Amino acid sequence: MTASMLQPLTLGGITIDPPLILAPMAGYTDYPFRTIIRALGGCGLVYTELISSDGITRHNRRTLDIAAWGREERPIAVQLYGSDPAVIAAAAQQVVARGAEIVDINMGCWVPKLAQKGAGAALLRDVRLAARVVDAVVKAVDVPVTVKVRSGWEEERPTALEFARAAEEAGAKLIAVHARYARQGFSGRADWDIIRRVKEAVRIPVIGNGDVTSAADAARMFAHTGCDGVMIGRAARGNPWIFRQIAHELSTGEPLPGPNPAERAAIALHHARLAVTFARHSEAVTVLELRKHFSRYRLDAPGAAELRRDLLRCESLAGIEALLSPLAAEADPASAWLATLPAIAAPA
Repeated sequence: MTASMLQPLTLGGITIDPPLILAPMAGYTDYPFRTIIRALGGCGLVYTELISSDGITRHNRRTLDIAAWGREERPIAVQLYGSDPAVIAAAAQQVVARGAEIVDINMGCWVPKLAQKGAGAALLRDVRLAARVVDAVVKAVDVPVTVKVRSGWEEERPTALEFARAAEEAGAKLIAVHARYARQGFSGRADWDIIRRVKEAVRIPVIGNGDVTSAADAARMFAHTGCDGVMIGRAARGNPWIFRQIAHELSTGEPLPGPNPAERAAIALHHARLAVTFARHSEAVTVLELRKHFSRYRLDAPGAAELRRDLLRCESLAGIEALLSPLAAEADPASAWLATLPAIAAPA
């Protein structure tokens, strides 16, 4: 492990430092979660949840709410999905007008409700159409345009390599490769060889994604693929300090212990307060949505599950506070893990 793995990336005038990146995850990478990750450190770029281009162009209120971000998150990539080049381009213009610094095009989501409409990873079935989407967006905006892809739709046709060349020619400034096929979903192991082949085929930066859960994994991905940055998604759920740990270990060669139980409780409590303060829904719905995070935060003592069970039954912020505040109070507020948590300020 060497610090040279963490050379900053530059897209236009935007610096991504360190080149450890939060992957877009529907239902997870919202404003509160992104803000917590950025505050804890070690993450050079965050992505929004995938956002419907059609919803943006139709000025759908819920879609516009998803597309909210704060100054403290910058740089941030706003990820759009769709299948019509003109609609995605129009949506890109609108999010740039709202202050987006990077526009990312989703060509990696495999879920049926997107793929059946020809969006997400389904675009990889038609490389010509996928390239037209990139070309349309590049011509529509004056900020860097990036793309997130899978290895291909199915193993019989690994289109990531062909598409990466076409995307670079169309003007994309970066490509992120999740090294699984769409038909795999999240099953099986990521084949990092495809990331290496894409990196060898293009001059633009290539980000590797898939099965990175530790500093050792990140170091192996950098070494095996030659990629310019590492993207982490599922391993960050309930573990938002992972970026800081990886950045520290890759830079110093020494592991960084994670937060202790009291610190984890304080971080989870701050997350809940952010979520409820800036909720897109009622408090009851927001607390219900928080359950997916609390089911992954390691808050119980080893072998115990009572706190987790009780949190998953909460119906209000007051209930969450009653459970977590006594634990969080045991944490040192000057702790390096807590000192950087942001004041609760509204998204721009």
